[in-house]
Amino acid sequence: MGHAPTSIQLLDRTFSEPAMNLALDEVLLRRLDEDPTQRETLRIWEPERPIIVLGRSSQVDVEVDLDACRKEGIPVLRRISGGATILTGPGCLMYAVVLDLRKRPEVRMVDAAHCFVLSTFRNAFRDADLDVSIEGISDLALQAEDGLRKFSGNSVRLGRDAILYHGTLLYDFPLDEISRILGTPPRRPAYREDRSHEQFVANLPIDGEALRELVVNAWNAVDVRSDSLDAEASALVAEKYSRESWNLRGKIQ
Repeated sequence: MGHAPTSIQLLDRTFSEPAMNLALDEVLLRRLDEDPTQRETLRIWEPERPIIVLGRSSQVDVEVDLDACRKEGIPVLRRISGGATILTGPGCLMYAVVLDLRKRPEVRMVDAAHCFVLSTFRNAFRDADLDVSIEGISDLALQAEDGLRKFSGNSVRLGRDAILYHGTLLYDFPLDEISRILGTPPRRPAYREDRSHEQFVANLPIDGEALRELVVNAWNAVDVRSDSLDAEASALVAEKYSRESWNLRGKIQ
């Protein structure tokens, strides 16, 4: 299995426009996929307000209360990776790892990618004395008094020669908001049993600054890229991420 690189570049960037944040992850994947001279990247960001992010194949009518989102002005967007719908916002650190498959052929298989990325995080959390385990297909969970509690959901998008692996890290999120906005996901891991969102998810017992430091150190991310990706991300927003034909596709009228 692979190892955390010593030359991965760090991009700590949050756009105020929610769609730009999803577009930037895709831009990073495209760049590395098309250009082998590009470096691998760890990106971290944190939404400035609540956002719904659907998985690539998520059913918006099943997984989201659209009326509540419209009433409260919560954007409903769709990412390019699979997995279930999430509610994110302040108190949820988002990350993306973009890796070069030409250098890491062992993570071309999705199961291997899950194992590599999640093991890197699990080991970092355990080094910080947090009892973390990998559960389901792509979850990270804390051992709590009442059982395993999920704090991280993750998904993947494979390119030809690069992979985007991204997800959530809850640390100070209003957990009661999740059930109010999201329906029960159609696919649930066995360890969830019949628990509601509030009974199933948890915040990490760590503050945001310490979490950021832990994530950066886990990936040995030391450089901050200097070139601007805004123009490419803006073009993708106009082309896709701002359009209901992408975000709400499959919605029953």
